[in-house]
Amino acid sequence: MRPIVSLENVSLRYHSINGETLAVCNLSLSVQPGEFLSIVGPSGCGKSSILSMLAGLIQPSEGAISVNGGIGYMLQKDYLLEWRTIRDNALLGLEIQNKLTPDNIAFVEALLEQYGLKDFINHYPYQLSGGMRQRVALIRTLAIRPDILLLDEPFSALDYQTRLSVSDEIGSIIRKEGKTAILVSHDIAEAISLADRVVVLSSRPAQVKKIYDIHLSLDTYSPMKAREAPEFREYFNAIWKELDVHVA
Repeated sequence: MRPIVSLENVSLRYHSINGETLAVCNLSLSVQPGEFLSIVGPSGCGKSSILSMLAGLIQPSEGAISVNGGIGYMLQKDYLLEWRTIRDNALLGLEIQNKLTPDNIAFVEALLEQYGLKDFINHYPYQLSGGMRQRVALIRTLAIRPDILLLDEPFSALDYQTRLSVSDEIGSIIRKEGKTAILVSHDIAEAISLADRVVVLSSRPAQVKKIYDIHLSLDTYSPMKAREAPEFREYFNAIWKELDVHVA
């Protein structure tokens, strides 16, 4: 099967008045359609830079990147506009792309209803919990019907209890919608519970240190249930040892 995303011998250099910084070095990686890939690594190793290159926000210094589909990008903050209703926030991407067709509007309204926000469409962001705001942000991203979701620590601003619940919800939504997803996270448990594979990066400059195929004994998939699988702790300990530093 042809990868939906591939990076071949990609390097990235940042230039400043203090000189050149090599952020990513000779990195090769591929992602299959429908796969959920998590990326973990030491603080400042270049995880977010990889997502920025995939999104086309910055260009690699060397190497080739291939992305075979549309991209939706979900950041750490939800960036909902406080003066717009939940419905209007969810429609924002379509509005910017001049794609506010009846079919697309109906699609977004169906997502809001399906994922528990029907009764809040005329509310404003400040009236919602952090978890509900993240759900709106995800629906806004899904509204443009991307093939690939880039998730840059989208749960990091939430408290621990909410984070567990929201990562469970959003992970399940992404799988139900059949999207390919690439998550950057500093939370090893989160990375394992959501992913089909976990990529461990080295310290800067980022290189692929090891890739773990995640196979958990589950009757039905759920990120929350994944944490209870007997293999979960083994993966956690192996990845923690591989990092051998605190992750971020």
